[in-house]
Amino acid sequence: MNTKQLLRVHPALRDDIGDLLTQRPVPAAHLDQIDPFLFLNHHGPQTYPPHNRGLPFGPHPHRGFETVTFILDGLLAHRDSAGHESIIGPGGIQWMTAGRGIVHAEVSPREFLEQGGKLEILQLWVNLPSRLKMSEPAYVGLQHEQIPALSIDDGKVTLNLIAGEWEGTKGPVDSLTGVFMSTVAMQAGGVLRLSGLHLRNVLLYVVRGRIGVGQYDDLISAYHLVELSENGDTVEIRAEEDALLLFGHAEPIREPVVSHGPFVMTTREEIVQAVTDYQAGRFGSSLG
Repeated sequence: MNTKQLLRVHPALRDDIGDLLTQRPVPAAHLDQIDPFLFLNHHGPQTYPPHNRGLPFGPHPHRGFETVTFILDGLLAHRDSAGHESIIGPGGIQWMTAGRGIVHAEVSPREFLEQGGKLEILQLWVNLPSRLKMSEPAYVGLQHEQIPALSIDDGKVTLNLIAGEWEGTKGPVDSLTGVFMSTVAMQAGGVLRLSGLHLRNVLLYVVRGRIGVGQYDDLISAYHLVELSENGDTVEIRAEEDALLLFGHAEPIREPVVSHGPFVMTTREEIVQAVTDYQAGRFGSSLG
């Protein structure tokens, strides 16, 4: 089996949003996207004091892609114009298909605003092909205990399977485009070997710790994204110290990407239509 080649390691760039600590590994200076993974923000880790203002992500629209939010620590409240509501705690995820158009808010619930606490969140944007961009909006919110935790390498590695399949276990999210998505907790010395990756693009981001990839000597530390070749079927990840990773893979879409703020389409005309539709109130009921 051919091994995927390590092409480049990209540091996350600091780009705070108000008092929310934010680092962004993609897009980066030398990386527009890892098709179909468009955008990744790493918020925190930080501790909010009591009587704080919480997260700044009030009601805003999306069209043409999916958002996946990983709550590593803290609480996150979701509400959208399709009628979905939830409060997700540490280890949980929110997977929203914006599709033809939705307005949502991701904010801190009242308990967090009053009491404060630790917060660390990843937010990922996953593109949809043109044939699916106008899909019906959908939302899945999962708590930590609803996500299968698969033990690997004699318990040194735990793969939290969100979407896709691993050795007969299927993740609870049924992705429209066959995306595999997980978080991986590794103890020092743990090894994760993955296969079936040929012609699929890998998303590998180090949240915490340090890892080695394949036969490459240099170790990769937290706040770095690993760019791997599309060709190649396998990859091996070794934990130099306790580590937490975001690991996903997907078939590239290979279509033009035209984005404007919260809209991601394939042509400029579709962007204009998205703005028109949003302004005309066609993205569902107002969140107030």
